[in-house]
Amino acid sequence: MLKKIPLHTQIIIGLVLGLVVGLVMIKFGIDPYIIINFVKPIGTVFINSLKMIAVPLVFASLVIGVANLGDVSKLSRIGGKTLLAYLITTIIAISIGLLLVNVFKPGESLPQGTRDSLMSLYDDTAGSKADQAAEVSSQGPLQPLIEIVPENVIKAAADNSSMLQVVFFAIIVGIALLQIPKEKAKNFTSFFDAFNDVIIKIVEYIMLIAPYGVFALMASLIVEIAGEDPDSAVELLLALLKYTMVVLGGLFLVIFGVYYLLLKSFTKIPFITFLKAFRPAMLLGFSTSSSSATLPVTMKIVEDEIGVSEEVSSFVLPLGATVNMNGTSLYQAVAAVFIAQALGMDLSISQQLTIVLTATLAAIGSAGVPGAGLIMLIIVLEAIGVPGAGIALIIAPDRILDMFRTVVNITGDAAVCVAVASTEGELPSGMIRQSNPFTPNEEVTEN
Repeated sequence: MLKKIPLHTQIIIGLVLGLVVGLVMIKFGIDPYIIINFVKPIGTVFINSLKMIAVPLVFASLVIGVANLGDVSKLSRIGGKTLLAYLITTIIAISIGLLLVNVFKPGESLPQGTRDSLMSLYDDTAGSKADQAAEVSSQGPLQPLIEIVPENVIKAAADNSSMLQVVFFAIIVGIALLQIPKEKAKNFTSFFDAFNDVIIKIVEYIMLIAPYGVFALMASLIVEIAGEDPDSAVELLLALLKYTMVVLGGLFLVIFGVYYLLLKSFTKIPFITFLKAFRPAMLLGFSTSSSSATLPVTMKIVEDEIGVSEEVSSFVLPLGATVNMNGTSLYQAVAAVFIAQALGMDLSISQQLTIVLTATLAAIGSAGVPGAGLIMLIIVLEAIGVPGAGIALIIAPDRILDMFRTVVNITGDAAVCVAVASTEGELPSGMIRQSNPFTPNEEVTEN
């Protein structure tokens, strides 16, 4: 019976049931021991399973994607379009966040008592994040460039937070394949092509437990937020409601404003059709809070449901999962100004421009895993002179907001991928906007 229900419906059922179970346990004061020790591990196994295949999928798909481009000039053209689109959408997302947080000023409404208790409650967490951020901030301005190049590829592949290094090595391997005789490259590319198919098949196996993993993640999240005192959880969420709504409002504008205009400008795909097709990935991203973990499903949907060629998707999407964090960037901008407002600090125009620059660079270096945004947020705070320990003010709702901003991140990856595919004539003919100024030539457009 369950097999007849579409995947996205199963995931929704899992989300709702997890939410209901968590709230019921809080309402009736039921000991969360069973949820924490016997249900949560199912969700952990689900996330770990997706992370398990993230590195091999990114590496294999990028090698094949670059090699299939045929020549370096095409790589530079598609790569240039992709990076430009990611950069522009990120800057727009940050600007939207800054505009909203300065208009609604959520930090000025945070009660002093709640602020003090939060600072005390999360002092240790804030300190540990601050230590990690301080280590990054103490490095030179070109350190991010240095860290792109792995000193040990095997070590980089063993750490999901080093995904950018894997991406760099995969692109170099792909370019090298373009430069050697085709007969010599054929065996190598055939192996990775088959390897990529194997990974996609593993994704199908993992998705069989997706509804159960989503249920476990949601149920455990609810009981952990509440802790032993449900009233404190409700008070905390109410105190930060305005801040949360500003973040969610900004994320909403990015999806239904920026991404809508992006698709409308470069494709003929109705935006609602795009969202319906991409719904399973959005739900999975919401439940896992991980762009990297959702990448396999994102690639499958973009190729099978929307019709983007594997040549484009296997290059654009893995790169996007690593460097495109529109939702995270918007959140960092709102959170930084919110913390400054809550601490009674006024930020100048130059400081807020610094947020734009720092948050953009932080988005590129932010790992596509849950919680990575907090570490990068401290770097943004330190850049504008706001105490890094101030993240204690926004840790409480961060896990929930992380789920929403991940949806924006992966939706942005897919939207840019579809737009780039359209400019390259790599969409079904009826979905390509013929007047596209970035289409390389008329022959490609007509295919």
